[in-house]
Amino acid sequence: MRLERLTLVLEIVGQRGEATVGDICRHSDLPKATAYRLVQELVGVGLLDPVARGSFAIGARLRRITRDDQSDESLRDIIAPTLARAAADFGAAFFLSRLRGQSVEIIHVETPDTGVSFLHPGLGKRPLHACSCSKAVAAFMPDLMASRSTEDKLRAYTEFTITRLDDLQAEFEQIRQRGYAECVEEIERGMCSVAAPLAQTGPGARLSIGATGSTRVFTAPFRERIGQDLVALTHDLSDALGWITNQPTSQSA
Repeated sequence: MRLERLTLVLEIVGQRGEATVGDICRHSDLPKATAYRLVQELVGVGLLDPVARGSFAIGARLRRITRDDQSDESLRDIIAPTLARAAADFGAAFFLSRLRGQSVEIIHVETPDTGVSFLHPGLGKRPLHACSCSKAVAAFMPDLMASRSTEDKLRAYTEFTITRLDDLQAEFEQIRQRGYAECVEEIERGMCSVAAPLAQTGPGARLSIGATGSTRVFTAPFRERIGQDLVALTHDLSDALGWITNQPTSQSA
């Protein structure tokens, strides 16, 4: 009986988005004192969170439980709509990447529906040292580069590719300070990209979102603007996924 009542409270709050104790009583046969006590118990274990004006919403802990499915499909369902809106706003392709094993892969791309020319990054693996989506992850996961003991392992894709470990580590520090990574013709001439990890630690550190375009469009000021917007988006997405974030404040390099 008690578990059923707790479940009922969660169902009511979940269906409404937010609910007061009064709302819960109106949608159940619970006395006000009982509803209040159940709500406080759920708040105490993180299954409900208090919000403004005496209302309660589904808590971060429960969101983590219910969205613990980290499959590509589940992540796309949650993240793709945000990327689609960003693609429309910026007129550029936006992508979702994830760490799989020891490499980072682009697993989803959203493109603008404007008829304006844009560059599609394609799907699949990217080198850890020469693509923004990979560097955004590697900067916060130092163990990924720990096995790189000789510099000849860092392949030069263009004359702009970083091939020295010391230089790469310096760039990682810059990424950690501003919250996003850049790739300016490092993997392909004429192509730029910007990406940010969803979080510095936890599951979000293994994911990044980003945008790509030509050097003509992705100028330094444009990359800075889109980088700061990406950092803001990662906060929103991490919250939607029920993850606790500790992102740095975006700043110019």
